[in-house]
Amino acid sequence: MSPAPAVEVTGLHVRLGGAAILHGVDLSVHTGEWVAVIGPNGAGKSTLLRAVGGLLPYTGSVRLLGTPSDRLRRRDRARVVATVMQSPVVPAGMAVLEYVLLGRTPYISPLGRESGADLDAAHAVLDQLDLAGFAGRPLATLSGGERQRVFLARALAQGATLLLLDEPTSALDIGHQQEVLELVDHLRRERQLTVIATMHDLSIAGEYADRLVLLADGRVVASGVPREVLTEELLARHYRARVRVIDGENGPLVVPVRG
Repeated sequence: MSPAPAVEVTGLHVRLGGAAILHGVDLSVHTGEWVAVIGPNGAGKSTLLRAVGGLLPYTGSVRLLGTPSDRLRRRDRARVVATVMQSPVVPAGMAVLEYVLLGRTPYISPLGRESGADLDAAHAVLDQLDLAGFAGRPLATLSGGERQRVFLARALAQGATLLLLDEPTSALDIGHQQEVLELVDHLRRERQLTVIATMHDLSIAGEYADRLVLLADGRVVASGVPREVLTEELLARHYRARVRVIDGENGPLVVPVRG
């Protein structure tokens, strides 16, 4: 019998403020796979990620490693799935090590404090992400790329095997984009992590993801390997954009063209 998918979403519906955002979304992601969720603004990408992470109410089914998500206690779910949203709120003055230690919360008793093992786990992640020298620095003093690595470090400190990344390279220059994405890909292969990431840059999504899921108006309108989804016809229809798709070494490159 083949193992259960890392994530299996069936008939997912989400309403926010009385408005329907997702309409019967189905999604299956295998262990170790990187799936990028793409689509125009307002398509429901971030909502899908938050629902899978247990951060929003929904109807339908979300299974994590074969277990219905709503049957997992919050602490148990946090040991399975880690979510990195865009621009997380960071308490003023919080240092890097303090922030990364928040990832150990699922392992600390409600009235307890972090153990030596929790500190070791946090320091190990900081070392792995080349952040050890920043442990005592306030997060606010770091560059965008450095902060993005710290947000990722907190997620990895949770020990979760499923990473949900909401626009992990938003507001980063191209050098820092590559730095963060190469790091995610390296850790995915090293730790057999499963990654679901929403991404705006279609060329970057096609370069890094094993598979793309195109959302439009809260529905999955295309799914497959990048060359199947990043086509001029599909992008023109759902993004209302004029583009040229060029076959690149690692995936399709999407170039906007003037009319």
